[in-house]
Amino acid sequence: QVQLVESGGGLVQPGGSLRLSCAATGNIFAIYSMGWYRQAPGKQRELVATITYAGGVVNYADSVKGRFTISRDAAEKSVYLHMNSLKFEDAAVYYCQMRLKQLYQPEGDYWGQGTQVTISS
Repeated sequence: QVQLVESGGGLVQPGGSLRLSCAATGNIFAIYSMGWYRQAPGKQRELVATITYAGGVVNYADSVKGRFTISRDAAEKSVYLHMNSLKFEDAAVYYCQMRLKQLYQPEGDYWGQGTQVTISS
């Protein structure tokens, strides 16, 4: 059973920083990509950033470019999101996502439980 466990959300003032973490556990045969998505109240879930597992190729939503940095630790099967210069519009539930394959299972997308990021002065 694969689980993605997130941590690091919380309350921060505008202009502040937070670091989100997500670690995968379970019987994982291979990981292909990792990412972070977010969903604000009344809005659809949107992509924030992705990173390929092997080469570390990154992709960012335009709204976070230059402020957020995604990184991974392949040995720890973990992905991180460093968020700087946070704005009110960054407030959302942030979800970790990994595309991976369990042994004897087809590859698929797995999601963390979500962690709340609140921006308040």
